[in-house]
Amino acid sequence: MLLLSTIVWIGCQSGSRQEKARQEILATEKAFEAMAKEKGIMEAFTSFADERATIQRGQGVITGREAIQRFYSDPRFKKTALRWKPDFVEVAASCDLGYTYGNYTYSVKDSTGKWTDFNGIFHTVWKKRSNGAWKFVWD
Repeated sequence: MLLLSTIVWIGCQSGSRQEKARQEILATEKAFEAMAKEKGIMEAFTSFADERATIQRGQGVITGREAIQRFYSDPRFKKTALRWKPDFVEVAASCDLGYTYGNYTYSVKDSTGKWTDFNGIFHTVWKKRSNGAWKFVWD
């Protein structure tokens, strides 16, 4: 009986930790999107990327925070906006790795000032750092 009680208690503690991690990731996603809106895509992706993060854009991948910053430094990104919302969050039992996915809208302003929206689905993998901050490692 003691063994069963211990197993149930450990399982509840793990579930509680996982829910806390889920909420942390959701809050990080919201802060990430808010920064993209307020300060621009380059600032947001640089701030929330892990040092060794990788993003897939088009047919290629860009690896490393500095490379991501260079990619988003292109002047064309000054005429863009990005909005997204995670529809799903999952966290590993270890509570230091998780992923999200959901819908995004990428908007581009042309030379006449007209915005065109492109919709899609995103998938982000998050890793918890030793200081407790969540950084994306894949987007």
